[in-house]
Parts: sequence; C-alpha cells; structure tokens
Amino acid sequence: MTAEATMTKENSKQTDAAQGGPVWDWAAGHGPITGALSATTGMFAVATTGAATSMPPGWALAVGVTGAIGHTAAGIRLRNAGRTIAARAASWLIGAGWTTWAVTNGPLTWQALGSLAAIGVGMATATRSTNLYEEARESEALATEQRAVAAELSAERRAIAEEWAERIERICGIRLKVLAVEKWAAGTGFTIDAELPGGATYDLISKRSAVLSADAHLPHGCTATASPGVHQGRALIDVATVNVLMEERTYPTDYGPLSVLTGIPWGYRTNADEILAYLREQCALVVGPTGSGKTNMVHAILAGFARATDILPWVIDLNAGSAGLPWVLPALNHQPEQSERRWRPGIDWLASTYEEALLMLDTALAVARYRKTAYQELMHRNNTDLLPVSSAIPQIMLLIDEGAEILVSTDRRMRKLAEKILEVIRIARSMGVRTVLTALGATGSVLGNLMIRREAKVRVALTGGETEGMDLSKMFPGTRGLRTEQAPYKGSGFMSTPESPAALFKTWRVLPHQIREIVAATSERHPTLDAVSAKAAGEAYARRWDGDRIAWMGNPDTTPIPTGQSGGAGGRSGLNLSALRDEPDTTPATQAGAGSEVDRLADAFMREIDAHFGTTEEPDPSAPAPRPERERPERRGLNLSALRPDDDQAPAPQGGAGPEWLADAIAAIADAGAVGMKPSAVADRVGRSRQAVREALKAAAERGELVYRDNGPHSVYVHPDHA
Repeated sequence: MTAEATMTKENSKQTDAAQGGPVWDWAAGHGPITGALSATTGMFAVATTGAATSMPPGWALAVGVTGAIGHTAAGIRLRNAGRTIAARAASWLIGAGWTTWAVTNGPLTWQALGSLAAIGVGMATATRSTNLYEEARESEALATEQRAVAAELSAERRAIAEEWAERIERICGIRLKVLAVEKWAAGTGFTIDAELPGGATYDLISKRSAVLSADAHLPHGCTATASPGVHQGRALIDVATVNVLMEERTYPTDYGPLSVLTGIPWGYRTNADEILAYLREQCALVVGPTGSGKTNMVHAILAGFARATDILPWVIDLNAGSAGLPWVLPALNHQPEQSERRWRPGIDWLASTYEEALLMLDTALAVARYRKTAYQELMHRNNTDLLPVSSAIPQIMLLIDEGAEILVSTDRRMRKLAEKILEVIRIARSMGVRTVLTALGATGSVLGNLMIRREAKVRVALTGGETEGMDLSKMFPGTRGLRTEQAPYKGSGFMSTPESPAALFKTWRVLPHQIREIVAATSERHPTLDAVSAKAAGEAYARRWDGDRIAWMGNPDTTPIPTGQSGGAGGRSGLNLSALRDEPDTTPATQAGAGSEVDRLADAFMREIDAHFGTTEEPDPSAPAPRPERERPERRGLNLSALRPDDDQAPAPQGGAGPEWLADAIAAIADAGAVGMKPSAVADRVGRSRQAVREALKAAAERGELVYRDNGPHSVYVHPDHA
C-alpha cells in the first residue's frame, strides 16, 4: 500500500469518526465473531454458486481437507496447543462437509441455513476458547521464564551477599544484614544495601576499603567503598569489578542544552554513571599536578558551560590565556557563508593579563552589587533570597586557571587579584556569580584559606598517580580510604559534591576538533548579559571584544595590551615609559620637581661630607686622563637610557648581536644553572616587555648563546654551560 493510499485511508477514518459513523480497520485481523462470520458467509457463497453451476461436490471437500492439513502444519510450527490445532482443523473439515452437503441438496432450505448458523456459533465459541487458552499458556510460559531468571539472579545475589557479609565480618569485625544487592546497569559492579549492627557506623567499613578490595582480589583501579544509607543504621557498599577508568572516553557528542539549575556533567563514576556539579550556590576547586589532565578537565568544564543556556563563562588565565583561546579562536576565525550568522565564542570573556583580569573581577563585583538593589522587586515577587537565574538573567561563572596559586602568592599585584577573587566568592553567591579555581596540588597552602574550604564544596583532585603535593585528607576531610594509586590514569582522580561523597571518577577527553564542534553547535544558545547587569558592567564589558584588546589572540607576535594603556610610544616595544611618550608629563610630582629635589639634596649632603671630612679621593697622577664629560641636557627624574642620545648607547653584547640588556639576561640565566629561567622571569628582571624578551632570547638561542628547553608552559632558556 502506498503512502498516499495510507493517508487517504486515515483521512476517511477521521471523517467517519467525526460524523459519528462506524470506523472499520481493514488491516486488522479477524476476531472470533468476524472470523466465524467470514467463514460461514464464504461457505454459503461457495455452496450457492456450486449448486447453481452443478459443481462436483467433492471439490469443496478436497479444499476443506487441504485447509485442515495446512493449519495443522502451521499450528505445529508455531507450537500451538493441541486443542487449538484440533479446533482449527475441525472448523475446516466441518465447513467443507457442510458445503459438500449443501451443493448436493441445495443451500436455500431452512435445514441448510439453520445448520450453517449453528456451525458459525460453534466456530466463534471454539475460537474464543482457544484464544484465551493460548494467551494464558503464553503468559504462564513468560512467567515461568521470569521466575527462572529471578531464581538464578536471586541465587547469584545471595552468593554475593553471603560472601561480602562474611568478608566484612572477618576484616571489619561487624556482622551485616544484607537487605539487597543491586547490579549496576553498565555491568561494572554492584551495590550492597546492608543494615549495620547496633552502635556501628559505615566508617568502620570505609576505613578498611583497601583491605577489603585486596581480599576480594578486585582488579587495579576497582575499590569497595562504603557510604551512608537511607538512615544512619544503613550503609551502601559500592563494589567495582571492572576498571572503567583505564579506558579513555571522548566527550559525549550529544551537545544538548544544559542548565546550572539541573547540574553540569563533569565526568563519570566507576559505575559509568555521570556525576553532576551543581554550581548555582557552590564554588568549585580543581587540583591536579602537571600531566594529570587538568587542562583537559578545564575544557570539559567549559564544554558544559558552553552548552548551558543560563551561564556566561568568564575565564582568567595569566598563562597567555591558553585555557580559553581554544574556545575563542574558532569564532574569531570563522568565515560565515552568505546566509550564515557569525559564531559566538564559547566563552563570554577572556583575560590573559593582570590588568584585564583585574578589570574582569571589578566588573563581576560591580554586577553583583548592582543586582542586589536592581532585582529586589523580582526576588520579592518570586519569594526568594536568591536571584532567579535563567537565560534572561544568566549566571556568571568565573573560571580562574591556577587561581588557587594566586590566592597564596606573595607578589603585590597577585595579592590584589586574590583580594578581588575572595570578595567575589564572599558577596556574590545570591546574585549568581560563582567561581571555579584550579591549582597544581592539594597542599596546605592552597587549602589553608577558610573561604576556599567553606565555599568550594565541589572539589576535584586529579591525581594521575602523583603522590607529591596531593594530600587527599586535606582535600576531602572526613573521607577515608582514598589513595592516589587508585587513579593512576590521566584524567582520573576523586570528586566530591554536597550531593555525592568523594569517590573515584574520570573526566572525558575533549579533543580540539570537538571544541570547535561545541562552539558551532552552541553558538545560538549562549545567553546575553541582562540589561541591568550590562549597565553595571559598563564600557569595560561592552568593549571586551574590541580589536585592540583581542589583537593578541590571533597574532602571536602581539603582546596583550593592558586595558586603559596605549601600545607604547612611537611603536617602540618595552616598558611604557613617560619619557617615550609624545605628550608632556604633567603629573604633579614632575611639575613640583620631586625627582630633581631628591638629587639636589643628595648632592648637597655629599658636598658637606667632603668639606668636613675630606673623604673625596684625589685623582691619581699616573692614571690616564679621564674621558671628558659630554654635556647632557638637564632632565628631571631617573637617568633612563630612553633619554640618552643614540650615540651614547651601550655597546651591544656579542659583537653587536641583540639589545643592550641581553648581556645581563644571559648572565642571569647562567646564574640560574640547569634550572634555567622562563622568558617571563627574564622580562621582570631586565624590565622589558615579554614579547621583546622572547624575541631577543629566541635570536640568542639561534646564535648558540642560549639553549631553549621546550616544556610547554614551563619552557625555559638554559645557558650552554649548564645544558
């Protein structure tokens, strides 16, 4: 039947139903009544036609015998009951016998019609009876099969319950009453629901987790962990039998919408279930040493944020913005087709410099404070003290890579950033601004801040088998039995949330091509900052994607320009010195001659000492005549090389190769020994821009004066004597 005919039939059905008439389903099979009616009318039609045309009566009998044989064979093949096969064969034979008799004696007599009606009623009754019997027989067969499966499973569960009850009694000294054993859907383990004896707690089992796992001969990476049950007298014991952490799984390709209110998936447990992070009120802390998969974890977190319809992710990464660039560049480099819209970046703001990070944190604080007053009526209407977060009023999630290190840094500028971060954590919870901090290790210095311990209830420790700097007892206080060697694989570790205790987990692998796919799939889904918050954010937020502020993203030769500063005077690289600017210096200190006043006081003090104590050395007659002093224009302030004439420049090192400060940089790198120095450290030492330092050091390495040791973000330059 064609699709057009099917549609026509459906339309006719709907028309009949609308008109109140009967609805005939011509595709349906015969029931007991319609089957008997069809058989009897067919028999009457054949008998009438045969009598009128003098058909040999034996033909009807032959057809009936053939039908009986065919239905008997079909019933045997379908394994029907004997009574069903007999009833159907009898129906064929009785119908054939009546047709043969009616062809011979005429079907239009009361005797023939009465017997035909009786045969029809008998057929309907027999069909109904056999159908009910077959249904009951089939139901009984299914029930028997289910009972057999249940008995088998029950026997297996009883064996598991007895084995683990005996093991826990032998090792932990308590006798459990096992109430249920539930096998995980993924087939990777099971959960035991047990009732504890009086006075016992689940901790008695949890602290012996490693011993229980070894006694059960579980594979590496599989554990037996105990957690609280439905009440304090019950315990749940999760036993993993398959190490799902060993295999690498890519991020799920279902990029469907998420919400901060329903949780963001960050990975999966040993039972293959996803674990969700609920960040509406909670902050998060992710720690992991180099090589543990922390950067990949950051991308998995940002993937969830990009999919959410009520989250605006802001990223601070002072390591050249490497955590956020993969989420921005696909949109910046996208060339839309004629009817296609431009992609929006996967994150809403990226800061890679101290100045931009400080501006972002100030903006977040301004938004939080303004929301507190502007949305009072909205919160009153909703009868809540939490801002109703939605796609219209999105939550701002600040992801700060190595932000925990910023909090414990002794650098003056980093301390200022740390104060802003802690203030965001402290005041912005109810107004929908939360943070995700990362760190290189779970140490006392990182976790020593009370604000972090109190607010970062979602915690992740990626171990990668690393033991140094991974104090899990500080990261997950009160949880026992966690050992770093249980998660030796990249991307694996432990995760805890207020809803889920600390346990093994693994995050998905996020491939670079997937990041581009997610950016493309979620571009139209990203929310925009609400008008109230945008007003508080001001120009700093509105101009975050201006060309001069993002020029560094697409050009590795461009240093990020600090917000509010020019790119230098006259196109020079290096420090932003007032001496190099075209405009006159009109600061009050300069106008008052503060610098020259200090110099005059120092000169007067030295002259007074020379006059009273004669400490000035007399010139040596045998010494060569000193070089006559060249007249210099009188300038106020420091004696900067930027103010000297070109012919007064110091000679370049190594026969004129490189800038004047390169000799000091090479000497500092030599003093550092085999450890070497990062370009950023060299830039801080010589007082030049990082871009200028990188170019000079690269040229020196090409000349053989230095050796470049490539180690990703930890790359350093080493002197050849120590290479």
